[in-house]
Amino acid sequence: MPKVLKIILNSEEDRTLKELSCADGVARRTKQRATALRLNAHGWNVPQIAEYLDWAQQTVRQTIRRWELQGLGGLWERPGRGKKRSWHEVDWQVVEKCLGQNRRYSARQLSQKLLEERQIELGAEQIRRLLKKRGGIGNVSATVRL
Repeated sequence: MPKVLKIILNSEEDRTLKELSCADGVARRTKQRATALRLNAHGWNVPQIAEYLDWAQQTVRQTIRRWELQGLGGLWERPGRGKKRSWHEVDWQVVEKCLGQNRRYSARQLSQKLLEERQIELGAEQIRRLLKKRGGIGNVSATVRL
């Protein structure tokens, strides 16, 4: 049987975790970790927290251990996690050049252009998301059929 994990929060830590769990601009996982810690400090055990958050019990245990080892900093993802982007600003300049021409490009055509000129494989959907995110390039919606 696994060891019972129980943390004790002082009032300042509890307040900080409460504010963090409902703050805007904070990643959902970080908010959930803050909630898990508060629930544990208020008497919930690992299986109860796991069921409430729809997590594996091991994830709850890892969250509690990270709190014990790293404190507040343990709630955030470590840098360098996830897939690195496959395009760079130089690649984006190719797209800008295409958009500056007096013709229309579909996202699929822009994807092909990047593959031919820069050997960058971005799907049409990725191009659409990037264009939407970068929306500040001229009149993108009029130039590219999204």
